[in-house]
Amino acid sequence: MAAIRKNNRVKYRFNTPAGKVFDVVNIVLLVGIGTLAILPFLYVFAGSLATELEITTRPFFLWPREITTAAYESILTSSVFVRAFVTTVVVTLVGTMIQLALTALMAYPLAKVDLPGRRTIMALVVFTMVFSAGMIPTFLIVKELGLLDSYWALILPMAINPFSLIIIKNFFQELPKELEESARIDGANELRILSSVVLPLSKPVLATFALFYAVGIWNDYMSPLLYLNDQNKWTLQMILRQVTASASLSPDDLNTEVPPPAQGIKFAVVMVATIPVLLAYPFLQKHFAKGMLIGSVKG
Repeated sequence: MAAIRKNNRVKYRFNTPAGKVFDVVNIVLLVGIGTLAILPFLYVFAGSLATELEITTRPFFLWPREITTAAYESILTSSVFVRAFVTTVVVTLVGTMIQLALTALMAYPLAKVDLPGRRTIMALVVFTMVFSAGMIPTFLIVKELGLLDSYWALILPMAINPFSLIIIKNFFQELPKELEESARIDGANELRILSSVVLPLSKPVLATFALFYAVGIWNDYMSPLLYLNDQNKWTLQMILRQVTASASLSPDDLNTEVPPPAQGIKFAVVMVATIPVLLAYPFLQKHFAKGMLIGSVKG
């Protein structure tokens, strides 16, 4: 495929034989990969709407012969599931805001090239990317801080991610220095410059890492497993693990007179645990690629 530049825009020429072959192969390959990626999701969605008999008798299907919402009605009327869902939403929202705030507060001073000790601090940050503390030392620290059986144990140990910190720091470095100097001449202090000048110009990278943080906390399974002993504080991933391991919630947790399909409940819980993340992605997608590329250009 030949590419030419005209008026600062790249245009591709498709009328050559090699270009057409490349495009056909590329489209077929991408459609195949996309189909393989979406098939499991469609199967789980179909299974969540199917009867127990159909799930156990048909090895694979993408649409049920008889649609039933019994599985969704069972889990959405379950006090255990609703409590876990609300808990996960609150922990995800609070954790994402805390992680973004702490990462931005650390990235802003590190973006100043004249900050004393900047190289040493950055070396320590990079060191933690290569050599992490490990599960047992982290657990002992959380225990000594009195965070066991607390939702803070799900948020604070992951409050600042080194990779995210470096990307956001690089993004801050690329912002025009004249804007900060103008604000400083007008009497703004560093915190005011960060909140009124830097952060409003950093929406793409902040939106990108807000999505990363939110998905990470939402899907986190190990932290609740390690730090939460009280079952009333379990998050959605712990309930999902319990359902998939035991085939269903306990009868006391389900407010229904008709036994729901056990396999259908598994699929329905997976769908309910997945859909909120899928719904959040379109609102942040327009910032996603831009935020990652701009922040990773300069080291």
